[in-house]
Amino acid sequence: MAKKAYIGVNNVARKIKKGYVGVNGVARKIKKAYIGVGGVARPFWSGGELAYYGEITQLSMDRTDLAATTVGGYALFGGGVYNYNFQSTVDAYNTSLTRSTPTSLSKGRQYLAATTVGNYALFGGGLYSGDYTAVDAYNTSLTRSTPTALSVGRYCLAATTVGGYALFGGGLGSGTYSTVDAYNTSLTRSTPTSLSYSRFYLAATTVGGYALFGGGNDQANDYTDRVDAYNTSLTRSTPTALSAARYQLAATTVGGYALFGGGTNPNDASYSTVDAYNTSLTRSTPTALTYGKYNLSATTVGDYALFSNGYTYMGSNYKGTVDAYDSSLVHSTPTALAYNRQNGAATTVGDYALFGGGNTMGTNRCCVVEAYAVR
Repeated sequence: MAKKAYIGVNNVARKIKKGYVGVNGVARKIKKAYIGVGGVARPFWSGGELAYYGEITQLSMDRTDLAATTVGGYALFGGGVYNYNFQSTVDAYNTSLTRSTPTSLSKGRQYLAATTVGNYALFGGGLYSGDYTAVDAYNTSLTRSTPTALSVGRYCLAATTVGGYALFGGGLGSGTYSTVDAYNTSLTRSTPTSLSYSRFYLAATTVGGYALFGGGNDQANDYTDRVDAYNTSLTRSTPTALSAARYQLAATTVGGYALFGGGTNPNDASYSTVDAYNTSLTRSTPTALTYGKYNLSATTVGDYALFSNGYTYMGSNYKGTVDAYDSSLVHSTPTALAYNRQNGAATTVGDYALFGGGNTMGTNRCCVVEAYAVR
């Protein structure tokens, strides 16, 4: 079990999150520390150790195809679908993992995307009985507002943030789109250069000064390995492509690396491939996922990028297996999720990575939320 260590600052006990010691003139991170008690070494602190925390309070209702992001001290899970009904519910978890239910989205919808810019969590696009353009914003007090809608309605899009801009890219609507909408910290919308390829079911994350959109598919089932990068001025470039063309993949960032993992193609192949891009946009291929799978979820907590959930063609199974990559891209497999599912969502609040919602075998929709902790 992870312990805690504190240091006095102005007569206030402050929790130590990371500790280092000098070894041959190099700062080395302390992962565990012990103190002698009665002649026995007792752990009194572990810094940055990843562990399965367990199931926490469930979502307020079952749903799949939802989106998640974090603002201030809250992890938000919004939208989704249940029993063929589009959902507008938003569940919020604070850093103590206490759940609340702020004002719902303005429209119930699935296949939406979420990211955070400045003091606002944004939920954009999504499939519902309308034009798919809706954007909802939640501030750090969880008050909802509705900024300017997307320039074109779409779902199965991707979102990430670079500099002072939240970017929503790609998607599917009346056609397949390459459109990118950008929202600044005042929620003013602009439309930078489009993606180099129209696609949906793509993934997005940010590393250094670049927002990356990778993979995807179009309506002709022409899946792609294309990667588009936007810098903090929203200038687009096209770095080295993914090592394998695929869609329904997931992305997150750890340390100085953006990771794209998993995915599938129309030939019923599920990929275990992971591509890593450093802050110079140089690509490498670290250890693959334990299973090839798609419709997976990814988030980062502490020094660990986590990929979990998903569906694999190997045995036609949903997988709760978790693959972890540290900031040096060393791969490990912590305890798996207790519930195997796909089409869930993941985000991080405080010391906890949360995996919520999704669907299990058959038509069951899942309200379970499971957490991993770094202490």
